[in-house]
Amino acid sequence: MASLSRVSLVHNSNIPLHRWRRTGIVEPPRALLAAQKPLCYWPQFLSSKVVISFEVSSNARYFGSWVPRATVEVVDDHIVVEEEDKAKEKSGILRVGVICGGPSAERGISLNSARSVLDHIQGDDLHVSCYYVDSNLNAYAISSAQVYSNTPSDFDFKLESLAQGFQSLADFAKHLSSSVDIVFPVIHGRFGEDGGIQELLEKHNIPFVGTRSNECRKAFDKFDASLELNRKGFVTVPSFLVKGSQSDKSDLSAWFARNQLDPNLGKVVVKPARAGSSIGVTVAYGIADSLKKANDIISEGIDDRVLVEIFLEGGREFTAIVLDVGSGFDCHPIVFLPTEVELQFQGSIDVQEKDAIFNYRRKYLPTQQVAYHTPPRFPVDVIENIREGASLLFRGFGLHDFARIDGWFFPSSVTMTTPDETKFGRTEFGTIVFTDINLISGMEQTSFLFQQASKVGFSHSNILRTIIRRACSRFPHLASYNSTSHLLPRRSKSSQLNESFPRRKVFVIFGGETSERQVSLMSGTNVWLNLQAFDDLDVTPCLLAPHNGYSTSKDRVKKENNMSSRSVWSLPYSLVLRHTTEEVLAACIEADEPDRAVLTSSLRNRVMDELREGLKKHDWFTGFDIDDEIPLILSVDQWIKLAKEVQATVFIAGIGEDGTLQFLLEAEGVPYTGPGAMASSICMDKVATSLALKHLGNMGVHTINKELWRKEDLLNKSVPEIWQDLTTKLLCETLCVKPARDGCSTGVARLCCLDDLAVYVEALEECLLRIPSNTLSKAHGMIEMPNPPPELLIFEPFIETDEIIVSSKSVNETARGLMWEGRSRWVEITVGVIGKRGSMHSLSPSLTVKESGDILSLEEKFQGGTGINLTPPPVSIMSNEALTRCKQNIELIANTLQLEGFSRIDAFVNVDSGEVLIIEVNTVPGMTPSTVLIHQALAEQPPMYPHRFFRALLDLASDRCT
Repeated sequence: MASLSRVSLVHNSNIPLHRWRRTGIVEPPRALLAAQKPLCYWPQFLSSKVVISFEVSSNARYFGSWVPRATVEVVDDHIVVEEEDKAKEKSGILRVGVICGGPSAERGISLNSARSVLDHIQGDDLHVSCYYVDSNLNAYAISSAQVYSNTPSDFDFKLESLAQGFQSLADFAKHLSSSVDIVFPVIHGRFGEDGGIQELLEKHNIPFVGTRSNECRKAFDKFDASLELNRKGFVTVPSFLVKGSQSDKSDLSAWFARNQLDPNLGKVVVKPARAGSSIGVTVAYGIADSLKKANDIISEGIDDRVLVEIFLEGGREFTAIVLDVGSGFDCHPIVFLPTEVELQFQGSIDVQEKDAIFNYRRKYLPTQQVAYHTPPRFPVDVIENIREGASLLFRGFGLHDFARIDGWFFPSSVTMTTPDETKFGRTEFGTIVFTDINLISGMEQTSFLFQQASKVGFSHSNILRTIIRRACSRFPHLASYNSTSHLLPRRSKSSQLNESFPRRKVFVIFGGETSERQVSLMSGTNVWLNLQAFDDLDVTPCLLAPHNGYSTSKDRVKKENNMSSRSVWSLPYSLVLRHTTEEVLAACIEADEPDRAVLTSSLRNRVMDELREGLKKHDWFTGFDIDDEIPLILSVDQWIKLAKEVQATVFIAGIGEDGTLQFLLEAEGVPYTGPGAMASSICMDKVATSLALKHLGNMGVHTINKELWRKEDLLNKSVPEIWQDLTTKLLCETLCVKPARDGCSTGVARLCCLDDLAVYVEALEECLLRIPSNTLSKAHGMIEMPNPPPELLIFEPFIETDEIIVSSKSVNETARGLMWEGRSRWVEITVGVIGKRGSMHSLSPSLTVKESGDILSLEEKFQGGTGINLTPPPVSIMSNEALTRCKQNIELIANTLQLEGFSRIDAFVNVDSGEVLIIEVNTVPGMTPSTVLIHQALAEQPPMYPHRFFRALLDLASDRCT
């Protein structure tokens, strides 16, 4: 590891706030080490004085590392802007305030957007401060570390102890007016896109990115926007507005009759008029069902204005990003290449599933239920008409900077009810209908904004900075920040570094064909983007393709030993930004299709020419930074030989848990992240893991009894016979079932009775992709099933742990809002271990409060939006002494299994003794932006931000090979 300079820090406040600055310096200046003001890390659930330390790298290989700059401190519960912050006004550093959260159900997406913005805009010429608005519209200043907290529940639960609250929104605005130059709102839905935050900022003359409040209100309300579109000559979908308790059945009946809909079976879409594009959208049949679902939306508090629209069969959905490249208030919108949204159905499907629309789950989770095509598979004339219409709409509604506009294309074979053939949207190939205007488009790592921007030459950083610089041009006093004299490249030293030092090659590999391949894609994308922060690294994303399609699990086991014949795709930037590995692979194959490639290239060049023409007048635009590259396919053998030839380190992200890939890399002497081949193979097999640890019982490490069953036997024997056999041998009445050789996120279920087992066996037999929520006897969330189904399954006793309930009331000073009876004295934890073989270090364990059922859902594990993670567990649940013993036991497990690099261990822990009951060991854990392991890295002293955390794992891989 690199030598480190250490600065001791003292913290005596409830809420430290820290900010970060990108720098290209190779070694920190002495002045920084001598005069650095306290950078504080918040201790979880404690307010007592804590002495911590911060490490600053002084090793030259950490080019482009991030150096802390303390700009805000908390004194007597007030924010004090330091002298350094004031100096920024004169230094040409643009101060950007990112505001996330809000009252919408899309708060989790807002947090993900804030992380992404923070990751990609911070630089020598641009400084970011972070703020959060909770569901009750209370505003807080938060540290950048807190932005990486997983979910809205985390934020709301910990806000009082971790953030600086403002007395009112007016006080918040006054703080912003003196602390930032421009605000970048990333609140989705209410208060973000309805004009709420914009009105507050306008009232206090605070510049901000995006559309003004009055125009936001008009565009955000779907009913009002539809009326305006109709007035402006666009084709619209017939709709009816249900308002609060004033829903009139006779009026809705007349609307049904007018649009020739059956009053009992007429199919419509019911959605909130003033919510995001994903929340509360459902399908209804007939008048009564429509009113019921509209009233459900109202009673749930989503909105009191609900839209009922005709469900138009045969349409193909699209979405298009619009970028304004004008100057000042001169609007010049350019529409990127639109994306076609294709819903996909696999396995057993009922009528409800076929009616499913592009909802929250499909939009934001890595399921196989949707695929994207950029550009759309529409006629070129239709694509150009979509771009023209979106541009006209952007101008007509008075939008600013950027927006996302959604709609549908109905081929000419689909009959439209609108009689006026002169309206915009009519083409010889069919009809275009614009339906939704998204004023603050999602900015997650693989969002439409970044997908479409990368297709026309923009990296994440470049498109975000372009949007911010464009917004600055509307405010005369910010014009100086856009002058060339104040512009510094985000990687200010990269060109010099590249001349003096060869960049170190890194191959990030993800994909495969296990049931967790989508999580692997999310992990690999996150690692790849974070490692790009280092100027001395040349990082290439790589997809391990399936073996001749996604085979059965029995075939997969046979082929694991023949991995060398598999294919690896070396991916260009734009092709990584997908939601599923299938989509990435399809995009790779499509890129090799001559006709499609020619069409895409032609459309891309057309858009880029328009962008160049519009942006050439701006001194601040330094050009495109993403090339139009094609993917490269290699066999695994060829890929490993290439890695050896270029002296690359392989970062394994979410695949390779069985040790096969590690074995092949070891044979060629290629360094890689994580444990070795043998340790990986043992940990992949949950039975082998238990056997390897069985002798540690006297030392406080225990294992769970297991029964191994083949899927074939489960399908051929009677369910009552199986249940009797399992409960007798395992001496329990409640079982936990899980795949024997898959990860921990799919196919895991609690079985409380014979009927539950029957449901699970049927899911295996029918190859279901998911078991719907609350199908089993005890409440649970959606259970994603392995695809293909596993050949081997493990049954073990379900371990009863103490229920932890989150309350809105304070229980005591050390565990605010927690209710815990502590009857069994066992709780479930997950914990990361990091280090070298034989000396692994346990991070602080996380205790996760589940929101539904007893098994963590896919969302709770990997997607912002649900769950609360307590890192470390509060002292009201586990004493510091028990926590210390727990971490010692975790380290004993890691060293016994000969782990190295990094792994994650799931276990039950006794809160009194610190004894551990092992669940499983994951040698290639998920590294998505929302994983709890990011919490644990940030809880270290000093905190390890994601980019630094991933860099540390990379350096451990290199160190063990030197």
